[in-house]
Amino acid sequence: MSNSPSRLSGLPQLLALAAAAALLTGCSMIPKYERPAAPVADQYPTTSGWIAESAQTQPTPNTPAAADIEWQAFFSDPQLRKLIDAALRNNRDLRIAVLNIEQARAQYGIRRADQFPTISAGITGSRQPNANGNGSISSAYTGGLLMTSYELDFFGRVASLKEAALAQYLATEEGRKTTQISLIAAVANTYLALLADEELLAITQQTLATREESLKLSKLRFDNGVTSELDYRQAESVTEGARVALAQQVRQRALDQNALTLLLGQPLTGELAVALPAGKGLSDAPMMIDVPAGLPSDLLTRRPDVRQAEQQLLSANADIGAARAAFFPRISLTASAGSASSHLSGLFKSGSYGWTMAPQLILPLFDAGRNRAGLDSANAGRDIAIAQYEKSVQTAFREVADALAGRATLGEQLRAQQAQANSEATRFKLADLRYQNGIASYLDQLDAQRALFAARQAVVQTRLAQLQSQVTLYKTLGGGWKEPPPEEALSLKVDTRLSR
Repeated sequence: MSNSPSRLSGLPQLLALAAAAALLTGCSMIPKYERPAAPVADQYPTTSGWIAESAQTQPTPNTPAAADIEWQAFFSDPQLRKLIDAALRNNRDLRIAVLNIEQARAQYGIRRADQFPTISAGITGSRQPNANGNGSISSAYTGGLLMTSYELDFFGRVASLKEAALAQYLATEEGRKTTQISLIAAVANTYLALLADEELLAITQQTLATREESLKLSKLRFDNGVTSELDYRQAESVTEGARVALAQQVRQRALDQNALTLLLGQPLTGELAVALPAGKGLSDAPMMIDVPAGLPSDLLTRRPDVRQAEQQLLSANADIGAARAAFFPRISLTASAGSASSHLSGLFKSGSYGWTMAPQLILPLFDAGRNRAGLDSANAGRDIAIAQYEKSVQTAFREVADALAGRATLGEQLRAQQAQANSEATRFKLADLRYQNGIASYLDQLDAQRALFAARQAVVQTRLAQLQSQVTLYKTLGGGWKEPPPEEALSLKVDTRLSR
């Protein structure tokens, strides 16, 4: 550090130089980004030709898009809304997704700080023998402001890394939205499954009661020699079969309740216990809004998981810019401004001020192919990100198409299933009447009883599939997360910038 009173203005000059260097940066080697073409059809497939158009459920033309419908409006059941609200507050997967955003924001802050010089205050001292060999020791003490190894980003390497970190941060935000949408759909589907469990449990209990009465009658007829032991053992077998089904239903309800507890992230006690669908069935579930499918191109802007994949592609694209910049000279600057003295007591005395500046230029000449391998890796990473983006679009298309197929066919299936159950109920009454009057065998009555039980179960399962298909369509179209109004979104961005 040079000692001169004339260097009193060294600090302002140092800061001015750093500011000028920051203004000189801006050259970017990031490839121009073009969104890959969506590898899907322009329209979703239809089921026309198999199911009559009159039997297919069609949304009204004025129905808003799924992504514009808040989950509170889509789900009208107050008990379900209470459960979803609890899950959004306590679910650990969603909490992890929010914390991932905070971590990515911090990483972006680190990369952003790399564009600016780091200035520190410090005092250093050194003592060493003189070279004249007389045994004397020389001392040097410095103190002041230091700027160490600030890279002048002429070729955009640091800026490219910052852009990559920003894209990763935005990707984590989209990931959190995806997690929320999936969580809402999972809670709704589990709630509907519990409703189905309650209804199936009631059907099984009714069937078991009927079979127990039939078993008593068969035992009485067998004891009096009216029927053979074969009829009695058959009645006993179907009764025990009903008990098996009852145990299965009780277990399934417990499993679904455990799944709901995990989704909510807290025990089902207090108000949440009251919100459980005890004694209710799927027929008691309020109707949900039937949303329009829109076009496959809408998925690119409305599905958070697709937007997340695109942000990751943008990050990989920015990494190429950083890898390209590694081939060019790297210029760094180390500087200091303050006081220097050969005696610690005179470090800050008048006349000891000065400054030093040490620019460094490093031009890669031979690195055994390290930079080339880094660029090849970045290009491969970009190609992987493109494939992942295209896969996310194809997956989204397939999920919506599957949900639309369910909406188009499950309504007709439920109608036919209910009609079959009604026919089986009539058949059982007639078979039982014929058996009681000795016209038909017990096998006819037993077969009708089994068919009725299976048909009633199928009705519940089909109704569950239909309702869950509505939830799935809402989810696959990006429902469950609504973008804030422009003015609110702007305020959120301002708050985020201030927090940085």
